[in-house]
Amino acid sequence: MEIRLAGITEESIVDGPGLRLVVFAQGCPHHCQGCHNPDTHDVNSGYTITLTDLFGYIEQRFAGNKILRGVTFSGGEPFLQAEPLGCLAERLKALGLDIVCYSGFTFEQLGAMAITNTGVGQLLRQTDILIDGLYRANERDLGLAFRGSRNQRLIDIAATLATGQITLWEDASQKRWA
Repeated sequence: MEIRLAGITEESIVDGPGLRLVVFAQGCPHHCQGCHNPDTHDVNSGYTITLTDLFGYIEQRFAGNKILRGVTFSGGEPFLQAEPLGCLAERLKALGLDIVCYSGFTFEQLGAMAITNTGVGQLLRQTDILIDGLYRANERDLGLAFRGSRNQRLIDIAATLATGQITLWEDASQKRWA
């Protein structure tokens, strides 16, 4: 199985809690005004890599850097490639890594999509924190942790699936610019 990527950032502190490796999926239907990754929009741009090669690359990075905490899927829109990212997330979680996933879709939209797209459901179930919603330039707030606009939510997926109600992820130690 292959996936189309825009790139990889090996160490980030702004894309989720702790030091993270970030995988940028290529392709996005949202085209948010003010998007900070506009080069990821074209579904035919970027490069392809097999899941085996991508997993091996990530596994090597974590073996060489024990303070890396987890992997973040950003983009582009990761849920356009939900099946390969869901498979990758499952393998990464087996290594003890946590998964953060950004999406311009809301949790509610993804839930509806999961009814007919098993990959969406798989990626959702493997995600620890979902940062959902379109970036809205008129709601921009640089004081928010891990997101750019006030409408976006940090959702604790395990708690949300367990309770059937959206549960926001909160960690007071992660206040941006505090």
